[in-house]
Amino acid sequence: MKRERFEEIVHESLKKLPRLLRNRLINVEIIVEDEPVAQKNLLGLYQGIPLKKRGFWYGNVLPDKIIIFKTNIERLAGDEKEIKNLVYEVLLHEIGHYLGFDEEDLQNIASNSDKSS
Repeated sequence: MKRERFEEIVHESLKKLPRLLRNRLINVEIIVEDEPVAQKNLLGLYQGIPLKKRGFWYGNVLPDKIIIFKTNIERLAGDEKEIKNLVYEVLLHEIGHYLGFDEEDLQNIASNSDKSS
């Protein structure tokens, strides 16, 4: 898939997020990279200080980053529809980290939402 189309999918996925989540994203940059340098199996990565850990001292900082790894997502997804679904899931996951949830929290949330579906 061409990079421009993949970036459009990321942008579309961001617009599909619930307004409550989108409104919480302050000073966050969402970027696309081909693949991670260290851990070759990552689909996304949050870099920054989660909202839960920020104190009164927090300010005048560079944006937090959410990185979406294009090549790894494409490897797992078979077609554009699957890419869209996976990008959306990865965005939700990384925004969860931004909000302060750890991996265990996010797995619990995902398993509870699966049970309610």
